[in-house]
Amino acid sequence: MRRILFLSAMLLSFAAFSQQKFTLTDVVNTTLKNSLDIEIAKNNLEINSINNNIGNAGGLPTVNLNANYNENSTSVNQKLNNGNTIERAGARANTLTPNVQASILLFNGFRVKATQKRLQELELMSKEQLNAQIQNVVAEAMVKYYDIVRQQSYFRTIRESIELSAKRLEILQAKKEAGLSNNVEIYQAEVDLNARKQELQTQQLILDQAKTDLLNIMNLKPDLKIDIQDTILVDKSIVLDSVMKMIPLNPQLLSANQMIRVSEQAEKEIQAQRYPAIRFNTGFNYSRNYSQAGLFILNQSYGPFAGINLQMPLYNGGILKRQEKTARIDVKNATLQRDNLVNALEAGAVRTYQGYRNALQQRDAELKNYATAQTLLDLIMERYKLNQATILDVREAQKSFEDAGYRLVNLSYAAKVAEIELKRLSSTLLKD
Repeated sequence: MRRILFLSAMLLSFAAFSQQKFTLTDVVNTTLKNSLDIEIAKNNLEINSINNNIGNAGGLPTVNLNANYNENSTSVNQKLNNGNTIERAGARANTLTPNVQASILLFNGFRVKATQKRLQELELMSKEQLNAQIQNVVAEAMVKYYDIVRQQSYFRTIRESIELSAKRLEILQAKKEAGLSNNVEIYQAEVDLNARKQELQTQQLILDQAKTDLLNIMNLKPDLKIDIQDTILVDKSIVLDSVMKMIPLNPQLLSANQMIRVSEQAEKEIQAQRYPAIRFNTGFNYSRNYSQAGLFILNQSYGPFAGINLQMPLYNGGILKRQEKTARIDVKNATLQRDNLVNALEAGAVRTYQGYRNALQQRDAELKNYATAQTLLDLIMERYKLNQATILDVREAQKSFEDAGYRLVNLSYAAKVAEIELKRLSSTLLKD
C-alpha cells in the first residue's frame, strides 16, 4: 500500500513538473508578444504610416520616361511637283519618339494639404486603434486567467467534498462493524461519493477547456500543459469619478475623434475640386523618322520644352455637389458615432462600477458565511461520529459548505472582472 501511494505521489510530482508555470505577468507579456489581433492592428498602423506621405497626397513632382518605336514596311508611290516620281514596294520605315517629362502641381485649391492632413489623421487613428486592441486583448487574457483560478477553486471544493464523502463512508463502515449502521446508509454514502467523483471529472473538463481558451488568446499550442497557481485579489480602491474622468482618454473614443477629423479633411478634398488646378510641365523631346523611300529619308528633331497646364472645372453633371453633400453627412455620422460611443462608455462604466461595488459588498458578507459553513460542517461531522447527527444533517451541512465556497469564488471573480473592465475603460489596465 505504501509503495502504491509512493508511486502515485511520484506520478503527480512528475505531472506538475512537466507543466509550464504561468503567472499573470507571464500571460500578459506572452499575449502582447504573440497576439495575432495585435499584430494585425500593428500592420494597419504600418500601412497608414507608409501612406502618410506628401507624395501620396500629390504634392511631389512626377517624372516619366516615355518611348515609342514603330517599324513599318510600306509601298511608296509619290509624284513630285517637279515631275519626278518615287515608286517603291516594300520600303522599310521606322519611327522613334522617346521623351522625358516632369510635372509638378502648383495649385489645386489646397487639396494636397487636405489630403496630407487626412493621411496624418488616419495614422493617428491607427495608433489609437492599436492601443484599443492591446487593451481589449490583455483584458480578455486576464479574464480568462482568473476564470482558470475560479475553476480551480471549484475543483478544490469538489475534491474536499469527495474527502468528506469518503470520510463519511469510513464512519458508516466502522459503525456497521459495531452494529450501529445498516447497508442502506452505506449504499447512499457510496452513491454520493461516486456522484462527487463524476462532478470532479466534469469540472476537470471545464478547467482544461478554460486553459485551452487562454492558450488560444496567447497564440500558443492548444495542447500545451500549463500550471497556474494564484488567488483572486481584488483592487478595492477604484472610484467611479476617477474612471469617468479618464474615459475621454479611452483609445476607442480617441479613435472616434480622429475619424471625425478624417471625414472633415475628406470633405475639404472634395471642396478643393471646385478650384482650378495648375501644373508646371517640363521635359525633353526627341523624334526620329526614317524611311527607305519617300520625300524625306530622315527627319530628326529634339529639344527641351516647358509649359503651364490649367484645368478649370465648369460642369460635371452635379457630381461634385452630391459628393459634398455626402461628405457632410459622413462628418455628421462620425460625430454621432462618437457621441454614441461616449454614452456607451459612460453607461458601461456606471453599470460595471455598480456590479463591482455590489460584488465587493456581497463578498465581504460571504467570507463570514463561508467561515460559518466550515465551522458548521466540522461540528456536524463530529456529532455524526458520536451518533448525534443524521446522514441528512451531514449532507445538508456539506451542501451548505459547497454552496458558500461557490458563491465566494463567484463573487470574487465577478468583482475582479468588473475591476479589469473599469481599468480598461479608463486606460489604466497596463499601468499597474
